[in-house]
Amino acid sequence: MPTLFRELEAAGDGRRVALNDALAAIPFNADGLIPAIAQDADTNRVLMLAWMNRTAIETTLRDGYATYFSRSRNALWRKGETSGHLQSLVSAHLDCDGDALLLRVRQTGPACHTNRPACFYLRLSQSGLSVEGDAP
Repeated sequence: MPTLFRELEAAGDGRRVALNDALAAIPFNADGLIPAIAQDADTNRVLMLAWMNRTAIETTLRDGYATYFSRSRNALWRKGETSGHLQSLVSAHLDCDGDALLLRVRQTGPACHTNRPACFYLRLSQSGLSVEGDAP
């Protein structure tokens, strides 16, 4: 766990560090990315997983809409910029050691590019893989 997160944990509720310091302490991977889980703020349903770099985090916090880093396009993308299925940011949270991000959002339309409400509709079990959940 990076020192900043340990110190913040030890200080308890009420202590705040500057955004720049918090972002500098995030242990981004070798590609400069951190996994980001989008969760519906009203239902708690996990909608999707994407990746963010520092600029994506800063843009999301500044603009109030989830912006991710597309590894395939090697560029930032605002969720829903072409489909209109935006994710309005309610809150952003780092996990205890700062290596994963949770975005609590209000989703407009489906979250998945398959037009399903969420991306986690493939159920994996000992008997195999099956489609479960809402159809597009």
